Amino acid sequence: MRFEIEKTVLEAAPDIVIGVVVARGIDNSRPRPAISARLGEAIAETLPRLASKAKEDQRIQAYREAFSRFGINPNKYPCSIEAIMSRLQKGGNLPSINPIVDLGNAVSIKYILPIGAHDLDQVGGELSLRRAVRGDRFLPFGTDQEEVVDEGELVYASGSTVRTRRWMWRQSEIGKIVAGSSYVFFPIDGFAGINEAAVLEARDELARLVESELGGTAVTGLVDRGTPVFEA
Repeated sequence: MRFEIEKTVLEAAPDIVIGVVVARGIDNSRPRPAISARLGEAIAETLPRLASKAKEDQRIQAYREAFSRFGINPNKYPCSIEAIMSRLQKGGNLPSINPIVDLGNAVSIKYILPIGAHDLDQVGGELSLRRAVRGDRFLPFGTDQEEVVDEGELVYASGSTVRTRRWMWRQSEIGKIVAGSSYVFFPIDGFAGINEAAVLEARDELARLVESELGGTAVTGLVDRGTPVFEA
């Protein structure tokens, strides 16, 4: 597979770093109690260490500021980790979805980092973080009606199919993780000089857990302005 950060994105935000985990041969077809327990432990350990309001936590502020730089209103379109932590702080739960999603959420919460999960068998082997262009299509998660994507919007995309709108805000129905998913791309978004060390720790832990808990094999990488392309 191939993943790239578009040049214009790095020109606007040269501090973007994305940890990459590509996993093959995962068995996502049955419950994994150990992963469910890990998710519960991550929630219990992280919530007390968060600011009283998730959006005020310094670690989440970095994403809110970056969203603003790209013209994304973080109050209307919070990044995935802010949305998760805000939900938990308000007393909401985070239901078990399936082992792959639960494992990604567990690591995401532990490190307070946004982590995506994309089924590569569904979306193909080439993805990019880029600006949206005319003709891009997006099918929101849980629906059958496509949305119009604003030109210039920051998106994860595979060809003309937008995988995640507004950077890491809302994921598509296409490429979602299902019971049969076995070939998965996990991007972990962060920033040089702010939380790059956490991105690398989360990346390595996720890769290790994919292999030990889900029976897959994982390769890792880091995409940034010095190395804007990852191939595996």
